Amino acid sequence: MLVLGQFEAVDLTHTLDGSAPTWTGGCGFSHEVKMDYDQGVRVLSYKCHAGVGTHMDAPSHFIKGGANMADIPLEQLIVPACVLDLSSKMHPDMFVMPEDILEYERKWGRIPENTLVLAYTGWEKYWKDSDRYRNADSSGKMHFPGFHVQTADLLLDRKIAGIGIDSLSPDGSNNKPANHFPVHEAILGAGRYIIENVAHLSKMPPCGAYALALPMKIAVGAEAAMRLVGLIPK
Repeated sequence: MLVLGQFEAVDLTHTLDGSAPTWTGGCGFSHEVKMDYDQGVRVLSYKCHAGVGTHMDAPSHFIKGGANMADIPLEQLIVPACVLDLSSKMHPDMFVMPEDILEYERKWGRIPENTLVLAYTGWEKYWKDSDRYRNADSSGKMHFPGFHVQTADLLLDRKIAGIGIDSLSPDGSNNKPANHFPVHEAILGAGRYIIENVAHLSKMPPCGAYALALPMKIAVGAEAAMRLVGLIPK
């Protein structure tokens, strides 16, 4: 799809339906037909938790008094996109490490300010298998790729707009105590945002493209479903 004749658009959003993998395995998406065509028009209601499918976490998700979805300006949502292709070394307990950022910058240059940094780990291939995507062990602990907190700190030094990943959470297989999410706390605590369950990052170049990261504009939104689109110059 060409946008204004200058860009190729890539849909980085998973289709949302009742089979979407979720954090608990039970807070997915559902719909109900309230009126149908025999009444002249189809009207539906949707029910889901805010953090379902490809979605954004606003600072207020973890930070009391932090920015909500409606507070994030477009200048932070329509931004350059850097894609880290780590799919060749994907495994359930991998972390995006500071060395991965430095290696990226040796090849492609320093990550610019106000950039969305997206980790392509290859984990999205399990999206249609909710159990495999969540990958919980016998104790209930889930295993999937994430960012190391030191990497989050390094990216904050670069003054990024936010981070995204093709798994359930950038905290990944965190070995810290339950309910401890250091990457969320670092990124959201700095007023940046997080995007989870990103799709089709294999279609994006390492640099030179842009992202349209557009969540629902909800006044009290700590999380929100979104349409994430990559724009690649022709």
